[in-house]
Amino acid sequence: MSDLNNTNETSSKSKSASGEKKYIEGVVVGDKMEKTVVVAVNRMKTHPKYLKKYLVTKKFKAHDPENKFKVGDKVRIVETRPMSRGKKWEVVY
Repeated sequence: MSDLNNTNETSSKSKSASGEKKYIEGVVVGDKMEKTVVVAVNRMKTHPKYLKKYLVTKKFKAHDPENKFKVGDKVRIVETRPMSRGKKWEVVY
């Protein structure tokens, strides 16, 4: 019975830990915080019933250690370890 539990644990770990980082492109909409920028990411979504496409915008807080990105800059962010409660992304370029 302990063998069953061990196999379930290892299989669930391998499924969740894919090893690939997520990259998202967006536009900086806020830069008033120290070492943090707010990035707005737009994507098109399709309504399940009416099949109409509509725009969805989501904002992410991203770590910018040099404070070099300003409002309006197009940036790419990568998922990283949590640096604070709301900041789990880091600016790549």
